[in-house]
Amino acid sequence: MSETGQPAAKTKRRATALAVLIVANVMCTAFFAMDVITDFESLGSDEAFHLTVEALAAVVLVVGTSFMILELRRILQRNASMEIGLRAARGEMQAVIDRFFTEWRLSDAERDVALLLLKGLDNETIASIRGTATGTVRAQCASIYAKADVDGRSQLMSVFMEELLSEPLGGQREGAEPKAA
Repeated sequence: MSETGQPAAKTKRRATALAVLIVANVMCTAFFAMDVITDFESLGSDEAFHLTVEALAAVVLVVGTSFMILELRRILQRNASMEIGLRAARGEMQAVIDRFFTEWRLSDAERDVALLLLKGLDNETIASIRGTATGTVRAQCASIYAKADVDGRSQLMSVFMEELLSEPLGGQREGAEPKAA
């Protein structure tokens, strides 16, 4: 699956269809504009109003198509930039998780359970995934909560959300000077 949750093939088909439609729109606009230009060359007095309307329509098509192409390009660039930011946020979140797990001195088993808790899985599902008893997972959860100094699953999640939302990517707070390299 792609980053947007759609299958990659579907995303590629949509992009291809959009490109084909834009090319078709450009070709139709060029044909219509050329038709208006050739009609102006053989202008008769009866057709002046009709030809003026066609000329205005051709200008609107050219401007509209140009605007759509520029806007699509801007959107694609923005999406690419957002994708880079999303990847950075994912990496940042993993770094935050690792830092807290190390600070709390979680064992490897507790790290696995804590990560599954953060993903929103219940104790039974975690036990099934890890091949352990539900009671073992409950005991590991209690140990994790004690080491993290929280009362339960929701407070554990809030520790990470608070950290992620309180600090811009790269660890630089608002108004702070950039770190020297």
